[in-house]
Amino acid sequence: MNTMPLLFMSRGKKCRVNKIDGGDLICKKLMEMGFNTGATLEIVKNDVGPLIIGIGESRIALGRGMAQKVIIQE
Repeated sequence: MNTMPLLFMSRGKKCRVNKIDGGDLICKKLMEMGFNTGATLEIVKNDVGPLIIGIGESRIALGRGMAQKVIIQE
């Protein structure tokens, strides 16, 4: 099982949320946005600036600092 921060996933890849490394406020905010354990994500954009993440039918812009706290598995 290969885990890493969401920040390092390439565009077009799909992954699952393994856990969130952060304090209560960050965890709460990310969970409210749909980054729950086991959720399937698709990387729409990951170059300069915020990442664009697909969760279901939604697209979410996520700052690089917050993306570092979402630990995913391929």
